[in-house]
Amino acid sequence: MLFSWLFISCFPQITIPTPSYRSSECLVRMQYRLNGKGNMAIVGFFPAYTAYPLNKTTDWRMAKFTRDFMVEFKLRNYQCILAMMFAIEEINNNPYLLPNTSLGFEVYNVPHDQRHTLANVFVSFSGTGYGISNYRCASESTPVAVLTGPSWALSEHIGTLLGLYKFPQLTFGPFDSALSERRRFSSLYQVAPKDTSLTVGIGSLMVHFHWNWVGLFIMDDDKGAQILSDLRSELEKIGVCIAFVEMTLVSRGSFLTTSWKNQVQILKSSANVIIIYGDTDSLLSLIVNLKQKLLMWKVWVLNSHWDYSSFDNYLLLDALHGALIFSHHNEKIINFTNFIQTANPSKYPEDTYLHVLWHSFFNCSFLRRDCKIADNCLPNASLEFLPGNIFDMATSEESYNVYSAVYDVAKSLHEMTLQQVQLQTPGKGKDTVFFPWQTPQSVCSESCLPGFRKTHREGEAACCFDCTPCPENEISNETDADQCVKCPETHYANTEKSHCQHKTVTFLAYDDPLGKTLGFISLGFTSLTVAVLWVFLKHRDTPIVKANNRTLSYTLLTTLTLCFLCPLLFIGRPSTVTCILQQNTFGLLFTVALSTVLAKTLTVLIAFRVTTPGRMRRWLLTSRAPNFIVPICTLLQVVLSGVWLATSPPFIDKDAHSEHGHIIIICNKGSAVAFYCILGYLGSLALGSYLMAFLSRNLPDTFNEAKFLAFSMLVFCSVWVSFLPVYHSTKGKIMVAMEVLSILASSTSLLGIIFAPKCYIILLRPERNSLHHIRDKT
Repeated sequence: MLFSWLFISCFPQITIPTPSYRSSECLVRMQYRLNGKGNMAIVGFFPAYTAYPLNKTTDWRMAKFTRDFMVEFKLRNYQCILAMMFAIEEINNNPYLLPNTSLGFEVYNVPHDQRHTLANVFVSFSGTGYGISNYRCASESTPVAVLTGPSWALSEHIGTLLGLYKFPQLTFGPFDSALSERRRFSSLYQVAPKDTSLTVGIGSLMVHFHWNWVGLFIMDDDKGAQILSDLRSELEKIGVCIAFVEMTLVSRGSFLTTSWKNQVQILKSSANVIIIYGDTDSLLSLIVNLKQKLLMWKVWVLNSHWDYSSFDNYLLLDALHGALIFSHHNEKIINFTNFIQTANPSKYPEDTYLHVLWHSFFNCSFLRRDCKIADNCLPNASLEFLPGNIFDMATSEESYNVYSAVYDVAKSLHEMTLQQVQLQTPGKGKDTVFFPWQTPQSVCSESCLPGFRKTHREGEAACCFDCTPCPENEISNETDADQCVKCPETHYANTEKSHCQHKTVTFLAYDDPLGKTLGFISLGFTSLTVAVLWVFLKHRDTPIVKANNRTLSYTLLTTLTLCFLCPLLFIGRPSTVTCILQQNTFGLLFTVALSTVLAKTLTVLIAFRVTTPGRMRRWLLTSRAPNFIVPICTLLQVVLSGVWLATSPPFIDKDAHSEHGHIIIICNKGSAVAFYCILGYLGSLALGSYLMAFLSRNLPDTFNEAKFLAFSMLVFCSVWVSFLPVYHSTKGKIMVAMEVLSILASSTSLLGIIFAPKCYIILLRPERNSLHHIRDKT
């Protein structure tokens, strides 16, 4: 007789002598499907087996089966199919649950790729041999719910489609918070409880055995990241250190991991306790490598979602012998073990899976055309007698979840039937008709969605309420929330008010359009002022430059150059240095500029009032006493700034309220009193300069600039008087921009009004800038 190899998992670990024809081909060639008759049906998608290409060049997505495949049995998942069949048999035999109604089932194997999985969903809905969307052909049974699992990826793929039809879906795999998003999976219900106590249980185990040096292997997905965070927190709390963390990448939508390349990590590590979190599909290659290395003297701490039949090698020494496994406590399913023991091809002749198992392990004759065994087989053969631990007779966690899910569907159907019987008009005798998304309602008020809170109606029952939108910057992220929660200052509520999102940090930056514009204006006027200063220096010996104290003119132009550069301190990310320099530099420079204008007006006034020179006026004129006004006024400003910095200096602050969704970094002035004292001091200098210039505006002289000085001070005061109300009515970046604009506007008024007429004469009318012209005019 010829023999071939039968692969029980995706690595060669056991060999089974079989006839030349591999009966496992039937599962793939006939696309394993199992039906139970009933006028209502529960559809189940289970990865009962997986076919892999032996040759890398083989296209495993081909619809046609070839012999270049190996088949991996997933017997833990097949136990879930038996649990579904057992629960439905119990329900159909119960006269008090779903009377006059028979519950059937449809079971589909989950193929490798997402495309064929979704195609099977359409096949189930259509009732034909091929899928037709939005069309139902078969009439003998109506699908009422879909069971999916144990993989979260499978439930997610199918749930995306079922959500479009609002078709009820129950998942029996481990709880996954991603599947709880009601906006994405509005019709999905997770049967498994949330793993809230897993990390606490592992931590207690570490404390009990005094283990404080452990390694972690976790699947690299959202659930794995959450478990890693919880484990780190719990282990750090009890003083357990983590030797290494290996995140095993799981291809989303695939049931195989990428190759595990970091085998050296566990071999070299001194940690003898290894915590592994994942399931059979996600960490399969990891266990393969561990078993091949035969790593002894290691303690393995596992969660419960493992198909041990994929790893048990009953011809070799078990490398994971003595592993500690955490699982949820489940109630025992009465008579389920007896049901498994009696499940055989004779009892369920349409189940090809049982025929293949009997042929593979009990050496039964096999009819290739029908994919069934002959009658000459062991009469007492049972799943219990499969070699080794390849089939666990104990009820798995997933099987219990399947059993519970079937009963949940049946109870819902029972309630809906009773409801429609009560509403049905007597005597019409119509059959009960309902849509599958109707999981029956009897409520006073519809549930409040996330983003709303319940407001109880006065004088009515507690179940009667109105849904009120959450206030500004408050959220509710669950259905029927009693109160909204205020977002932290660093977060803001999204439009739906269901989540708090991080605020974006912002400031008046150079790459911001407003900051860029102000920066260009600042540099442009700086260049213009330098050009005017160069013109005055070049023509320093001409009458118009020498008139009205050219030293003060040079001082004023130099100060204005720095004033135009001052706004650059306000643009860019604030720092402690720039916050201190902003207001103090601004105050100091404008004090020098205004005191220079004051000195120039006094020079004009003294010069033209000396018609009968006295000793005092002559001394004031010849000693250039007005020049001392600049250092005296500047010294007073330095004193004010010193007091400000010593008492309450400016500092970096955050404005989280001015702009929605933004945290604005600004410079807090520290002491508002000191800031307004400086503005008041500058205002008094500007007013004094204006009064002096106003008094000498009509004095006759060829180059009398008193009129221009008076007008420039008038514009200067107007700018800053207008600045105050606008400054207080704005916030954030706009407030900073308003101060920068005021600095630029007031500096431009001084430059333009005082020096533009002089530059006009120097550059365009040079004949008027001569002693000959002055004598002729006189």
